[in-house]
Amino acid sequence: MAGKITSIDPHSPAERAKLRVGETLLSINGREIADVLDYRFYGYDPKLTLVVQEPSGAQRTVHIRKAEGEDIGLNFETYLMDEERSCSNHCLFCFVDQMPPNMRDTLYFKDDDARLSFLMGNYTTLTNLSEREAQRIIDLRISPINVSVHATDPKLRSILLGNKAAAKGLEYMKAFAQAGIVMNCQIVVCPGLNDGSQLRRTMEDLADMGVATCAIVPVGITKYRKGLYQMPPVTEKIAGEILDCVLPFSEECLRKYGTRLFFCADELFIKANRPLPEEAYYEGYAQLENGVGMLRSMENEFMSALAQMEPDAPCRPFSIATGCLAAPFLRELIETARTRCPAVQGTVYAIENHYFGTTIDVAGLVTATDIMAQLKGRPLGERLLIPANMLRHGGNVFLDDYTVEDVEKQLGVPVMVSESDGFSLIDTIFEIEY
Repeated sequence: MAGKITSIDPHSPAERAKLRVGETLLSINGREIADVLDYRFYGYDPKLTLVVQEPSGAQRTVHIRKAEGEDIGLNFETYLMDEERSCSNHCLFCFVDQMPPNMRDTLYFKDDDARLSFLMGNYTTLTNLSEREAQRIIDLRISPINVSVHATDPKLRSILLGNKAAAKGLEYMKAFAQAGIVMNCQIVVCPGLNDGSQLRRTMEDLADMGVATCAIVPVGITKYRKGLYQMPPVTEKIAGEILDCVLPFSEECLRKYGTRLFFCADELFIKANRPLPEEAYYEGYAQLENGVGMLRSMENEFMSALAQMEPDAPCRPFSIATGCLAAPFLRELIETARTRCPAVQGTVYAIENHYFGTTIDVAGLVTATDIMAQLKGRPLGERLLIPANMLRHGGNVFLDDYTVEDVEKQLGVPVMVSESDGFSLIDTIFEIEY
């Protein structure tokens, strides 16, 4: 059953109330608990009455007193207390459909779950949301939620998402906006489809709707598109055209609403061979997870951390493996570090992505296969630095299932992993431990 208790946090309100593993949570304060959203929302109050079902089928009532907002302390068979909802779309630009064969199964799962949007920051298209669930988002004031929009022309959105129900999500968005639900959005720009006048229309509609922020990101095209819609990649010219569409409109929004609302991913500026905006453009980096302002933020953090280093700070020779997109940027940072601290001797290697295709140039999709093939026999110094986003979250496994240890063995140098921020990069370069 969805609410079956699998463990109880030590010293939690649930433990004090003598709830037991194996029981099933049925309701809180008279409200049926269907999933984690109900559990979080109805479990917020300081005085709770829980109805649980024992393994025998008998029901009992448990009273809990706790601090307002304190977690009850129950854990269930799944994080959502329910099955994760898979995507019902067939997006023309879907990256999962462009994945190489024979990768681990989890990489092929497409989620499109509005609950994960609120809880984990995932993006959802709202196409598999029922009217009852949409109303629950309003009733429970589930906010913020992250919405993949791509187009507000109903027909075009249906084409892009490969789903006749895609237009319904736009109606939900309007209802959410009227109810005061904060929405952060993204638009994946596909050349020849939702760029140009359609992009302008989408931004105008979202601005009128009152969304909080929206990231504009270029479509990613791998070499595995056999049988899929033939979509061109975002070139330097196209990236420039996208910027020329978005930037003036975002300035209009700044004058009208006090915020730019629409923010272009770093990738667009780099592809267009244009300088990154200054920090003020990003308005607090609200869309950082979409690659909006990541490089500017890293540079500011890097320079701040570097200013605290003594000029004679020791530094063992090193190399950095990254994607082709960020390589020139990192080379400038390393040169700046060398100017302040002469002991810094580092080489940045741009790893061409042969695994997914050379049109993929971001660091997060670089595999161990390409790193080992391209750096074998190259001068690497005494260690190789890689960004953490090359690895499975919290682990040491690359997308192609090789491990950090595999790379170390193949290249003959230790691999050091740096988080994707400037402070961590300085700490890794100078081997600072806390």
